[in-house]
Amino acid sequence: MYDFAYHKPTSVADAVKILSSDPDARPISGGQTLLPALKHRLNKPSAVVDLSGIAELRGIKRDGDKLVIGALARHGEVANSAEVKAAIPALAQMAGTIGDTQVRNRGTIGGSVSNNDPAADYPSAVLGLGATVVTDKRRIAADDFFQGMFTTALEPGELLVAIEFPIPEKAGYAKMRNPASRYVMAGVFVAKTKSGVRVAVNGAGPCVFRQADMEKALTASWSADAVAGVRQSADGLNGDIHGSAEYRAHLVTVMAKRAVAAAG
Repeated sequence: MYDFAYHKPTSVADAVKILSSDPDARPISGGQTLLPALKHRLNKPSAVVDLSGIAELRGIKRDGDKLVIGALARHGEVANSAEVKAAIPALAQMAGTIGDTQVRNRGTIGGSVSNNDPAADYPSAVLGLGATVVTDKRRIAADDFFQGMFTTALEPGELLVAIEFPIPEKAGYAKMRNPASRYVMAGVFVAKTKSGVRVAVNGAGPCVFRQADMEKALTASWSADAVAGVRQSADGLNGDIHGSAEYRAHLVTVMAKRAVAAAG
């Protein structure tokens, strides 16, 4: 049986107060992670804090040389946003390929990034663009945010409020999806930014990571051919019935080439 208190605060301050006072309370936005966990009895929260009534967590806007997306922005909103399409087309394209129509109309960017599922799409965009994760307490650089499988720098009771994406000169994303589940087996996000070239890999390993050799190759020559000869090591990558670590390592190079081609 499900047995928990239900809260629906209308401000970030109220939500944080509830979450901070109860270590077993869990926030919920789109429910794409918590609800399946509850159904499988993998999580037993004492309270569920519904964030959907907090207006300050919504919105997508351009602010100078960055794009600010509120934590409650749904995948479908990101995919169809004129602001996102104009500033970072690769991010809009990514959002439009997440899950299926139902998932895109329920799931949120804040929930996905906070959960840090190895097969999630958004973490590679956050890391690949060198974004900043804004919480109710602080600002966290992408390089410091993702720490391991389902693990981030978020502290107990801390709430992701928004994500600030620097607008790149160009960016692209490509992924190989499991044909049955549509989860990412290997994906690569490439970006040419003011601070340099960044390449982030998702799906292939237990946590999103940067590919330094590909960054060096693309810095020297921004082209698909530049990364064609870069081989990703299979050490530490995921391996399961859907694909070995060696297969995923091969996919990283293939997806990197496609991502660069998509970026132009």
